[in-house]
Amino acid sequence: MWKYSTPGIPDEFFERVEEVPITKEEVRAVQISKGRLSPGQIIYDVGCGSGSVSVEAALQVQQLGKVFAIDLDPNAVDLTKKNLAKFQISNVTVILGNAKEKISELPMADAIFIGGTGGDTADIVKLCESKLKQGGRIVIGTILIETLFAVLNVVEKLKFSSIDITQITISKSRKTSTGTMMLARNPVTIISASKI
Repeated sequence: MWKYSTPGIPDEFFERVEEVPITKEEVRAVQISKGRLSPGQIIYDVGCGSGSVSVEAALQVQQLGKVFAIDLDPNAVDLTKKNLAKFQISNVTVILGNAKEKISELPMADAIFIGGTGGDTADIVKLCESKLKQGGRIVIGTILIETLFAVLNVVEKLKFSSIDITQITISKSRKTSTGTMMLARNPVTIISASKI
């Protein structure tokens, strides 16, 4: 369905339900690039939501790689499974449950993406640091200032280097009766780093 090797699958290609969030295509493309993925890697997608990051990561790590998608919301798990089927992705394991309990059961990861976590992001970052291989990448998307502050405090105290903070503000076009206008989306701040 997606015949390109570049990330940034248009949002409209994904199955959607109103109560489950999706990482928007431009933000997702930046997050995937910050993960620096290669074929054969093991990836976590914590707070997978619609599964858009899982789909993109699975395409990047190819059949030799493996993605573990975790979410506490049964609706998100169902939607992720639908999107994996739609894109004919078979190298993703979808896990329903609390990431703080499930992460310890997973194999060591080359890259970890952290999205919606219900306010537990800083605790999840701590857990993920112990499951990340040396040189592995962590990529955390935040919307709330409080989450950004908590994550930065944790990341700076743990064994991470090359800490990068990137804020993305996207405006998308929408046709009106008289022309085209640009509509702004919420800014997203992405923290990425490598494990020492």
